[in-house]
Amino acid sequence: MRKIIHFVHTSLDGYIEGPNGEFDWPAMGPELSDYSFSQLERADTFLYGRPVWEMMSSYWPDAESVSDDPHDLKFAPVWRAAHKVVFSRTLTEPGHGAQVINGANLVEEVTALKSAPGKDLLLTGGAALAAELTAHGLVDEHQVVVHPVVLGGGKPLFAASPERLNLELIESRTFDSRAVLLSYR
Repeated sequence: MRKIIHFVHTSLDGYIEGPNGEFDWPAMGPELSDYSFSQLERADTFLYGRPVWEMMSSYWPDAESVSDDPHDLKFAPVWRAAHKVVFSRTLTEPGHGAQVINGANLVEEVTALKSAPGKDLLLTGGAALAAELTAHGLVDEHQVVVHPVVLGGGKPLFAASPERLNLELIESRTFDSRAVLLSYR
């Protein structure tokens, strides 16, 4: 069965975006960039909640026209070619070759995705979808990249939950003498 890998960037104080929704603080140095591309060897499908999808689909289709960053230039064609699944109750036509799952039968729909042939599924960013899938036991691995920035508020990586989530650390790495990867299952 395919695995769902939640890959997310967070600040040192545990936020995935700043107080005003800003996401201009993660630094993709060469080592972190190489690691993120190595994850694409494991996965062939990107999973997004609607808010992250809106950010991704507004940037990656034409990234080469607005960026000269080596990571962006390498990732843009990969993103365009990848199978993408968007979870949304309101979006019907996401464009860019993406499929929409409305979440009416979330557990069944995600279980079907995990049971389909192919490589693993990469859930990129976000908090709400990751929390909901985690609550149903559908996320197999959390890869949290901690950046050396304190945002002082914003959207937390994990929202308050009545249930404790005990995880096992399976890997930790430092990238570019800056960011730290913590992988849990």
